[in-house]
Amino acid sequence: MTQYFKNILLWLALSLGTVLPAQDAELKIMTYNLRFGEMASLEEMADYIKDRQPDIVALQECDWKTNRERALHQNGKAFVNELAYHTGMFGLYGKAVDYKDGYYGLGILSRYPIVKSERVFLPNPEPKKEQRILLMAEIELPDGSNITFISTHLEVSSAEARKEQISFINSKIKEISTPVILAGDLNAIPDSEEIKKGFHTWFNATDTVHTFASYEPKIKIDYIFGYPQEIFSLIQTGVDTDCKLSDHFPVSSTIQIKQ
Repeated sequence: MTQYFKNILLWLALSLGTVLPAQDAELKIMTYNLRFGEMASLEEMADYIKDRQPDIVALQECDWKTNRERALHQNGKAFVNELAYHTGMFGLYGKAVDYKDGYYGLGILSRYPIVKSERVFLPNPEPKKEQRILLMAEIELPDGSNITFISTHLEVSSAEARKEQISFINSKIKEISTPVILAGDLNAIPDSEEIKKGFHTWFNATDTVHTFASYEPKIKIDYIFGYPQEIFSLIQTGVDTDCKLSDHFPVSSTIQIKQ
């Protein structure tokens, strides 16, 4: 064997044995309450999402083959399936309740593979109120690392119910070994006790621009959070107040996760 080939083999051995430092992950996250498609078509919503090129999207108020009088143009449609198809993303659906001959719940769209998923029921001290859930997806990023992404929609009528639900979430995430991103409609303003105390150990990846209602913006109730706090940093965040496809504005944040 010539010295040249010996040098090549040595270089390959050294290269294969070298462990490169992990790179920080940069992700564009969107959360969007769709108002069960009452104000736009699924194609319009998909075009909007695709144009913004998010990596992961939390969706709320997603129907699955319902027959709503208030959204006749959406009857029989599986929202997340349609949005996943038109955006070219992976789709995950979580039923919260049976509704109008179909289901009503949450969705997740992801540019990257979903390797594990779970639907978790949230507690509610008022049993006659709507069942709320966490839709959880473990997602594999291009560098081989995983994160857990959670889409949720908290109780609208009771601060005490929201406090109990957030307390449950804070207990649930202690079971998770990956970085966690939670996004959704939390039905609470930034100065509320639920947000200030319930998420004080999380990284807040949004600002205070009003997100509801799109026809007369008065409050912020849509958020993106990261846990544990110290591994996240914010590159950019924004509320798209020009988008009127729902009664909520979509919220997008580009975040960095330290490896």
